[in-house]
Amino acid sequence: MRFIDRNDIEEKLSRSYPLSGRWHNGFHLEMPFGLINDPNGLAFADGGYHIFFQWNPLGCEHRNKCWAYTRTVDFVHYSRPKLSMWPADAHDKDGCYSGCGFEEDGRVRVLYTCNAKDAQGVRTPAQRFGTLLTDGTVRKEEIAAAKEAEGYTAHFRDPYIFRQKNKHYFVLGAQNNALKGRAVIYGRRPEQAESWEFLGELKTRYTDFGYMWECPNFLQFAEGDVLLFCPQGLAAQELAYQNRYQCGYLAGTGDMEALSMEHGEFHELDRGFDFYAPQVMEHEGRHILLGWMGMPEEEDLYPAAEEGWLYSLTVPRELQLRDGRLYQEPVRELAELREAGSEQRIREAQTEVYHAALPERCEIKIEAVFGRAARVEAALFYGTEKLCFVYDRVQQIMTVDREGMKLGGRGRRSFPLAAADSLTLHILADTSAVEAFFQNGAETAAAAVFPAADEAPRLAVSSDAPLEQLNGTVWGMGKYIYG
Repeated sequence: MRFIDRNDIEEKLSRSYPLSGRWHNGFHLEMPFGLINDPNGLAFADGGYHIFFQWNPLGCEHRNKCWAYTRTVDFVHYSRPKLSMWPADAHDKDGCYSGCGFEEDGRVRVLYTCNAKDAQGVRTPAQRFGTLLTDGTVRKEEIAAAKEAEGYTAHFRDPYIFRQKNKHYFVLGAQNNALKGRAVIYGRRPEQAESWEFLGELKTRYTDFGYMWECPNFLQFAEGDVLLFCPQGLAAQELAYQNRYQCGYLAGTGDMEALSMEHGEFHELDRGFDFYAPQVMEHEGRHILLGWMGMPEEEDLYPAAEEGWLYSLTVPRELQLRDGRLYQEPVRELAELREAGSEQRIREAQTEVYHAALPERCEIKIEAVFGRAARVEAALFYGTEKLCFVYDRVQQIMTVDREGMKLGGRGRRSFPLAAADSLTLHILADTSAVEAFFQNGAETAAAAVFPAADEAPRLAVSSDAPLEQLNGTVWGMGKYIYG
């Protein structure tokens, strides 16, 4: 672990805005230098949304894990991100790992995993609280759990705090001694407000489902509960588990007193190439998610590292639970980024091919009414390169295809998607980050793209027979405003 000099880093940050790199995005959170990954510490307090995320300010490697911090009231205007927490003592000398945030008595509190290794490299994970101060730094405070629980390896991390029946709990991602992924629960002792105890595993039907479960979230909706987590070590299938590591959820009913979860099947949360370690905060009945647009252990697939920075966060997404499935859409506040006078309407009948020039950063909403068409393709062209969304109506399979890109990751991702009479596609296309939402948020796909051509994209929609109708709207999108 290298020495972290906050003054030097803050001075460098002050000179780095506005972001100006070739592939820097306009409406995705990222940093001007270094590597970011997991969103952390999401909380609403004092009239605003508080967002932390993992950051290595010293390079584009998964080392020197710190936390960065920003605040927003509207998901358009953000405080300039700053270094908030960094390795500094015996508990977290080898990294301030992932954790959560919450509001308590008007303050933003955090709970995170400290990483410390001995001379032989043996890790001791501790779960620690802290409080956000007015200068944007975190004051580190009491230890809630000093090491991993008995029966588990040191892969014991990523706490997420919640309440159920007026009791406080936090869930951790863990690996048991049989090298199986698990979610475990801690509870607060009612007679000792600052004392927490290990309660045990949250029992699910998935007893042999990867070797580690990272970044668990326990979410509570009016319609039921959701355990969201990132299982590592799943074998790839034709239409599932196609990334190095996965992210998904179980929906049903969780009972912390019984330490059990009654649930349906595991569903992947995002079907694209670049999505991991999401975190969700709840405010006034809204569940708002941010994810990491990246993938562990695949840094070589992201050429932005050549510019000295790596990875973005997703746009904020609002979650709805319906019939045991999560639906995701960009938060409504992002409509404020639509540029005045940029709206383009699409109204085409009986067409097999449609082309349109696009702004550099844009939002696209289209509906393709099939008619006789059995195959529909929507493509973003960057010069001769392209990112495609191809729907097979007969097989009811959507394929996200970036084989047509020259730089960065390529490949295809295919997944089932039910569409009876029409296909709806909602795309947010930033400079190097594309997020697609299918069938009103029933499925999503995040993809990082690094066009070799320095030109605005074009939209092309085609089909194997005339579409009955192609309707839609395109808007140019502005940039987040940092101040």
